[in-house]
Amino acid sequence: MEHIDVIIIGAGAAGLMCAATAGYRGRDVLVLDNAKQAGKKILISGGGRCNFTNQKVEPANFLCSNSHFVKSALARYRSSDFIELVERHGIEYHERDHGQLFCNDSAKEIVSMLLTECEWAGAAVKLRTEIRQVSKNADGQFEVHTDKAQYTCQSLVIATGGLSMPKLGASPYGYHVAEQFGLKVLPTHAGLVPFTWHSEQKQRFEPLSGIAVPSTITAKNGTQFSEALLFTHRGLSGPAILQISNYWNPGEAISINLLPDKDARAEIEQLLNNSPKQSLRNALALWLPKRLVEALFDEALLNKALNQLVHAEREQLAVDLEAWSIVMNGTEGYRTAEVTLGGVDTDALSSKSMEAKSVPGLYFIGEVMDVSGWLGGFNFQWAWSSGVAAGQAV
Repeated sequence: MEHIDVIIIGAGAAGLMCAATAGYRGRDVLVLDNAKQAGKKILISGGGRCNFTNQKVEPANFLCSNSHFVKSALARYRSSDFIELVERHGIEYHERDHGQLFCNDSAKEIVSMLLTECEWAGAAVKLRTEIRQVSKNADGQFEVHTDKAQYTCQSLVIATGGLSMPKLGASPYGYHVAEQFGLKVLPTHAGLVPFTWHSEQKQRFEPLSGIAVPSTITAKNGTQFSEALLFTHRGLSGPAILQISNYWNPGEAISINLLPDKDARAEIEQLLNNSPKQSLRNALALWLPKRLVEALFDEALLNKALNQLVHAEREQLAVDLEAWSIVMNGTEGYRTAEVTLGGVDTDALSSKSMEAKSVPGLYFIGEVMDVSGWLGGFNFQWAWSSGVAAGQAV
């Protein structure tokens, strides 16, 4: 068996970051992955331009059963540190809404940068390698059996990601390793994911596919996001929906404000004063796409002139515009989810090094653990920060 100081399973964002960090410390590092290509999820992220971090990263941007867990790693490797790395490699980038940073050219630049860093640090990356067995021997070393070779290592890092986007090779392997060594894995489900219609909703709203409007969406627990809402053939999507999906439970209603920058009651009263004979249909079409207006409201009501609406109708109209309550059927699941909620219980890990408290030398980084970020570069920042934290400790 060949001995390696550090073996990292998973050549994604967290694994490559950890490998370079450990390699620069003089550790002998080997990254193993059964994929044909490193960083596959990086390559398709951000529409192929990789939203690699966010200008403003706070612990509050993450979901974790232990809300304090993310603080140490995020504080020690900040988004500004990763931006500095990107700039050092001459990668041009731009900022979009809410501090999101994207490559000007291609996500390939981020993967190339990480692989270059691994090369400079002396960390080897072996792809198309199937892991067949992992165990710990009597000497306290890990044994890793692959379809090509067998290794022993002092430190074993699991960076296998979650269950989202199975087409890219997502698998529950990391959870199985955690359970093999007695670590608790919290229930997993799809996060940052579109919602699907009930059958009767589908008939009513499917014709709206492609319509996008600004919105503020509120979950049952009070969490809210103000971003675009997109109607699709299958249901609701867009940044606001993806964000709120992390805080939604099946059967719960979401509340949608379709006029997030207006006071609906005041606007309706003003229109009533200025254009009393205007039809409600034409009045609402000043603010929302006509097709959406016609799907949301009864035709008899839309045909009324504003001065024909009684006070109760105007009140209900304002409620429907500012707090449209809808119970969706479910989500599109892991197929289109950007992250996996749940995973390896962080109570079992050191927040400083990502090492399993009960299994010396075993580390978990990135999406495999119970840490999920908001949309907007936060999940990549967790990959970088947790990768560096473990890379400094292995």
